[in-house]
Amino acid sequence: MDTDRKLTLLGHLRELRRRLLWIALTVVIGLGVSFVFAGRIIDLLKAPVDDLTLQAIEPTEIIGTYFKIALNCGIAIAIPMIIYQGIMFVRPALAPNERRYLYTLLPPILLAFIGGVVFAYFVLIPPAITFLSKFGSDVAQIQWRVSTYVTTVIRLLVAIGLCFETPIVIYFLARIGLVTAKGLSRFRRWAIVGAFVIGGVVTPTFDPLNQTLVAAPLIVLYEVGVLLARFAQRRAKPG
Repeated sequence: MDTDRKLTLLGHLRELRRRLLWIALTVVIGLGVSFVFAGRIIDLLKAPVDDLTLQAIEPTEIIGTYFKIALNCGIAIAIPMIIYQGIMFVRPALAPNERRYLYTLLPPILLAFIGGVVFAYFVLIPPAITFLSKFGSDVAQIQWRVSTYVTTVIRLLVAIGLCFETPIVIYFLARIGLVTAKGLSRFRRWAIVGAFVIGGVVTPTFDPLNQTLVAAPLIVLYEVGVLLARFAQRRAKPG
């Protein structure tokens, strides 16, 4: 029996290695393609903010920023492959109904992430970067380093994109019985506090306006998740 367990463990490790190799290959291909267009991507990241001038202080800062952009874009390009390989790895451990729920939620997961990125790009980034670029300008001239700006914007895009997954995650957890709408409603106060904490961590500024720009949609997303949880519970009831 111990030998069978070892063989099973080795089989799982080989399967995990194979799927990680596919993910790594996809990331590398995405990295290579993104590096070619890194300059255009920087222009795209600058586009939401008017009259923004970036500077490079260190000799290797530009090429380092290019690699940083390429790596992040490579991971973004590989997200469908990452999701697919993750699902195929855990699929044998899921019940048939759990597999069905997971397959059904794949398109909404991708759409929610894209929606969060679009929200951050058009709604959050312009006021946040404008505030930081003008605050204290009467004291000293403010110029962003290209590496700092790119890191800040990418962090915002990814973080808000992940936060927009909240209703989908809640629906799935409710569908498999791990959470309930009633329990989520009781947790609402803490969710609101958590939304403002996330807003304070994610946004590069300390002003309440930008913090609220992040927290408000997170609270709305949580409420949508509560509604979806209620809907999931009704569907789970027999008859």
